[in-house]
Amino acid sequence: MQARNGEKRVMGIDLAGSDRRNTGICIIDEDLVKIACTRRTDDEILELFGEHAPALIAIDAPLSLPEGRTHIDEKNDKHFRECDLMLRKLGIKFFPITLGPMRMLTKRGFKLKNELEKRGAIAVEAYPGANYDVWGVKRKDKGEITAKFSELGFKLDEQDYSQDELDAVCCAITGNLILSGKAKALKGRDGCIWIPGF
Repeated sequence: MQARNGEKRVMGIDLAGSDRRNTGICIIDEDLVKIACTRRTDDEILELFGEHAPALIAIDAPLSLPEGRTHIDEKNDKHFRECDLMLRKLGIKFFPITLGPMRMLTKRGFKLKNELEKRGAIAVEAYPGANYDVWGVKRKDKGEITAKFSELGFKLDEQDYSQDELDAVCCAITGNLILSGKAKALKGRDGCIWIPGF
């Protein structure tokens, strides 16, 4: 995947299912982590997008539906996309998009992606849990996670980052890997999740 005009600025979004909870956001320019913060509303997220004009946005939220399902609330037996089954084959754990709170996240992910694309953005699906598993780090171990980011060449400021912020950095790193040709697309007929190449 190529960025517009060779740009390398990416945005990572660890999206919450509700705007009552924090959404992690990160901006990476080349290999510099410029921003890692939290916001709540879609308007706040879109404002940051407008300020930084990233070439690519990697979002931790389902951005497509399983084949045979026209709406997330439709009642049928289609719970998994082909890309989900590819995760499972790799031994990576995940929640089905039709499971309880995941429905809210999926709806919000669809809405945010549409708003970003109206503004000319390219939005892709990322999954920090898959990155951590591929890298061999514990999903909630902040020390291991930040050490891995540093090993990959992405240095964070000395501060106490929340898990939401670290997951947003992870999404942004996925975007950077995509633009550098170092990411792997788990692509099926009904969706695509990007993870680190291996």
